[in-house]
Amino acid sequence: MQRTITGAQNVSRMCLICGRDNPFSLKARFYELDNGELLGVFDALEEHQSYPGRLHGGISSAILDETIGRAISVTHPDTWGVTVELTAKYRKPVPPGAEVRAIGRITRDASRIFEGTGEIVLEDGSVAVEAVGKYVKMPIERIAEGDFETEWFADDRAHPDSVEI
Repeated sequence: MQRTITGAQNVSRMCLICGRDNPFSLKARFYELDNGELLGVFDALEEHQSYPGRLHGGISSAILDETIGRAISVTHPDTWGVTVELTAKYRKPVPPGAEVRAIGRITRDASRIFEGTGEIVLEDGSVAVEAVGKYVKMPIERIAEGDFETEWFADDRAHPDSVEI
C-alpha cells in the first residue's frame, strides 16, 4: 500500500538508533505517514548481527522500541516517552547489512501513559518481528542530561514523498 510521507522526525548526535555521529548507530530515519503511523528506516550493519546472517534480537527490539516510542510524536510533537514495558515476538530472521523497515503506531494515549504496537517488515512484506510497548510521558529535562538542544536536530537527508508499505 502506498503511503504519503507528511514529515521527517529529528535525529540525534550519538544515539545508538539514530545517531548521525555514532559509527555503530543504525542511522535511523523516521517518517510520519498520512495514516498517523511512523515508518522507521534503519541501516543494519554486519556489526549488529548475532548468528551470521541474522540481526541480533536485542537490536530488533531496540528498533521497535524506538519506532513505537517515537510514534506518539506524530500527533503530539512535544511529547517524550520512557519505556516501561516492551514485549517482542520473533517470527523470522532479519538480515543485517541491509535496510530494515519498521512501522509503529499508538494504540492507547492517556494523560500519563501511552501504548503502541509495531512490526519489522521484510522486503517481501512479511512480518519478521512484532512488539507491544508501554511508555510513560516525561518532559525532556527529566530524561536527558546536558544541553539536549545541541544533541537533537532536523534530519537533513533527502526523503521520498511516499513509500510502499
